[in-house]
Amino acid sequence: MIELTDVTKVYDGGVHALAGVSVTIKRGELLAIVGPSGSGKSTMLHVMGALDRCTSGRVTIDGHDLATLSDRQLSTLRANLIGFVFQQFHLADGMTIVENVADGLLYSGVGLRERRSRAADLLKQVGLGHRLTHRPRELSGGERQRVAIARAVIGEPPLLLADEPTGNLDSHSGETVLSLLRSLNDSGTTIVVITHDREIAAGLPREITMRDGVIV
Repeated sequence: MIELTDVTKVYDGGVHALAGVSVTIKRGELLAIVGPSGSGKSTMLHVMGALDRCTSGRVTIDGHDLATLSDRQLSTLRANLIGFVFQQFHLADGMTIVENVADGLLYSGVGLRERRSRAADLLKQVGLGHRLTHRPRELSGGERQRVAIARAVIGEPPLLLADEPTGNLDSHSGETVLSLLRSLNDSGTTIVVITHDREIAAGLPREITMRDGVIV
């Protein structure tokens, strides 16, 4: 699903966020990339998710060499192959949670009624069927993260990248979110979780540890 070969990422000022990273992530894996702040793990997610181009090296996603793709083609790849979940949820407070999740299909060509129907079905699957008309500010942190995950996977992407998905949650809500990710993985989704929490990382089938821009 993902292959990085001797990948570097150098920012202005000569900061080496990634310093020669090589890793293969197989289709259907569930794994954590763990490390302290500044270790390069979030940069790794941005490179894996085609959100940022590497400085050197080679990145392939589902067989696509990212260096050969235009910005438009990268946008299409992200839309069709990758779902993103972020710590801050990024939900629109002026919309119901059904509308938020339905927006995950906004550029798919699916009609509005069908988008909302699929969103409602998915929210019921993640235990929020009783909250469909609520707005994000009316939900707990754990509930909002489940909405964010539903929005990320409504298009059934084969790859899900989650950046600190439990970082703002209490332990119970965090475990609920991890249980949801495991369930998605059981259905075939490849999932990469970026975290600084070693306990969370240790509970997943595979753990990659980063420090100072390299895999250790």
